[in-house]
Amino acid sequence: MKRPAVFVDRDGTLIEEVNFLSRVEDLRVFPFTASAIKRLKDNGYLVIVLTNQSGIARGKYTEADMHAIHDQIQVELEGGIDAFYYCPHLPSAECRCRKPNLGMIESAQAEFEIDMSRSWMIGDKSLDVEIAKNAGIGSVLVLTGYGIKHRPLLAEEPDLVVEHFGTAVENIVSSSAALASN
Repeated sequence: MKRPAVFVDRDGTLIEEVNFLSRVEDLRVFPFTASAIKRLKDNGYLVIVLTNQSGIARGKYTEADMHAIHDQIQVELEGGIDAFYYCPHLPSAECRCRKPNLGMIESAQAEFEIDMSRSWMIGDKSLDVEIAKNAGIGSVLVLTGYGIKHRPLLAEEPDLVVEHFGTAVENIVSSSAALASN
């Protein structure tokens, strides 16, 4: 049976923005993240992280460093993330996997049975809104991370603009419940 997914940007959305996060000890999960992930899981959503990690191509950290950070995120979120997809390429690489291209979402669709008609993307950058529009799913811009800076730069208006990830989840779950009751 297909399940809806919430695709989530990592830096500035789930965790505090650290330019080119390379060390586990610099990881700071926002205080609202764990309860929001649990709320999504309790309401039947897959939670899938989509993250551009050009720091790998730039030589600022290794894929092993990034995986260690993802492992620690899973510890702090009690295993609530269903999958992490990442693009290790430079923005100039013109690859399929770098947001706002659909490569990471296509990989997730190949691995999971996703109901895209009930799925969302939450992030703090214009690229996150663009990938949602490209995939035909709901878009939420959070004002944490780069959200405040990126809001005026948006080519397209997101479906929702909210304070942070926790508020985004409340809106998604509430709107889903309202649709189900109609």
